Amino acid sequence: MTTPSPAFLVVFAALAVLASGLSLWVIYLRNHLRVGIGDGGHGVLKRAIRVHANFTEWVPITAIALLVADLSGTAPQAVAALGGTLVLARGLHASGLGRRAGTSPGRFLGTLLTQGVLLTSAGLALWNAMA
Repeated sequence: MTTPSPAFLVVFAALAVLASGLSLWVIYLRNHLRVGIGDGGHGVLKRAIRVHANFTEWVPITAIALLVADLSGTAPQAVAALGGTLVLARGLHASGLGRRAGTSPGRFLGTLLTQGVLLTSAGLALWNAMA
């Protein structure tokens, strides 16, 4: 049986902690602002909801691509570098979008790095498949 590398497992744990933190931030804001569903017209809650939603839209497919690259033979150092980049990217994106709805350096760089990790991981998986 093939198992993920320790590098991937650490990255996955970090992403899970980040996902939990983003979810808890939405829960906190909902309670603090007394909003049961939706954003209640509060910009800060609307942004927090989008930060969490964007994370759940992009991290699963990117983590799966990284896992496939890992399981297909990518060096653990590359998995660690890509995974660390993904964690950093999602933190930058959350920080950038969480502060303001418009463009920001964190949001831009977070998006760019996430796409880079996704495409690089997919490329490595394909490379490994052809080796």
